Amino acid sequence: MLLARFLGAIFEKGDLTLIDARGRTHTIGDGSAPKVTIRVHDGATERRLLLNPRLAAGEAYMDGTLTIEEGSLYDLLDLVGINIDDFANHWFSDFSAGLSRLFRRLQQYNPVGKAQRNVAHHYDLSDDLYDLFLDSDRQYSCAYFDGPHKDLERAQEDKKRHIAAKLLLNEPGLKVLDIGSGWGGMGLYLSKVSGADVTGVTLSTEQHKVSQRRAAEAGLSDRVRFKLQDYRDEADTYDRIVSVGMFEHVGAGHFLEYFRKARTLLKDDGVFLLHSIGRMDTPGTTNPWLRKYIFPGGYTPALSETLSAIEKAGLWVTDIEILRLHYADTLHLWYDRFMAQREKALELYDERFCRMWEFYLLGCEIAFRRMGQMVFQIQIAKHQDAVPLTRDYITDWERSVRAESNKAAE
Repeated sequence: MLLARFLGAIFEKGDLTLIDARGRTHTIGDGSAPKVTIRVHDGATERRLLLNPRLAAGEAYMDGTLTIEEGSLYDLLDLVGINIDDFANHWFSDFSAGLSRLFRRLQQYNPVGKAQRNVAHHYDLSDDLYDLFLDSDRQYSCAYFDGPHKDLERAQEDKKRHIAAKLLLNEPGLKVLDIGSGWGGMGLYLSKVSGADVTGVTLSTEQHKVSQRRAAEAGLSDRVRFKLQDYRDEADTYDRIVSVGMFEHVGAGHFLEYFRKARTLLKDDGVFLLHSIGRMDTPGTTNPWLRKYIFPGGYTPALSETLSAIEKAGLWVTDIEILRLHYADTLHLWYDRFMAQREKALELYDERFCRMWEFYLLGCEIAFRRMGQMVFQIQIAKHQDAVPLTRDYITDWERSVRAESNKAAE
């Protein structure tokens, strides 16, 4: 059977049993953990798995034409992660990846207008969906774990504090721009903790509506406002710029445009903090299943191509930090929370959507554990003396704000 031979060439490690469409059993791997048995229910699915496995595997799981008879979805995806190097080096994978790279600029083409449609695909889903798995502040980006705990609320609060420390918010009257402001949590936090005047821009109609309401409810509408617009249409200048989880939607062909625009928005003595998912290897392409179903137009940038665009825009990189397994732990908690509320998700959508969301959350977790995904935070300025010459100020500010927060909670 062609599919069994194909999988046998890829899954050298682990214990995979394939039950094909004719009911025949094929044992693949070296017998080590994890142990997984999958059933492929029809010949059409077998052919799709052969021709385009990166897309077809997720679709087959969503449609129920690939089911897991033994083990879990996590075990199956972990098995893929363990063997990812063998898959990447397989001639067929190398060919399909090369073909995808030819069209990556087209896949990531995000001009004004199309960018908003791409954002709406994911972020304008039912408002209730995100309450099922995010923290109470709706931080839909990598949390920051300062130890081996599983408290999502604490880790997201620590993330906001860590980012705020790098923005140097210890001056009065600062104007802050939040590019990709989400549901407003970051902008509201920055204003609350420093008194800064914050403007957020988002392309999501739902996020804009929620963030505006939250600013009013917090009594901060006088100094925190959110705009439904593309960052490229912003005309003001700012002392500080922050962008969390938005750069992944820019697309490689727009990187230089992004940083040149940031340069015009940033005052001469300003500071810009960019927080983004990244890849530890060279520039590549987006997984076709993720691109089709979750983030159309999205792309995880390599640090090398990001830094190249920053250099060409004439900006200083004043600090870089790599967060490695923080997002894997975040996604694991999101998945657990989603599964605990799965019945409510089923009321909002349907079984296929729920299976899609499971595949998305677990697939991304495995990508951060096994497939070279990470998060980088890059601090950027127009001038090299815009920030202190040592990093002590980051820890000092975090400790000070944490102590004040703990005292207020007593």
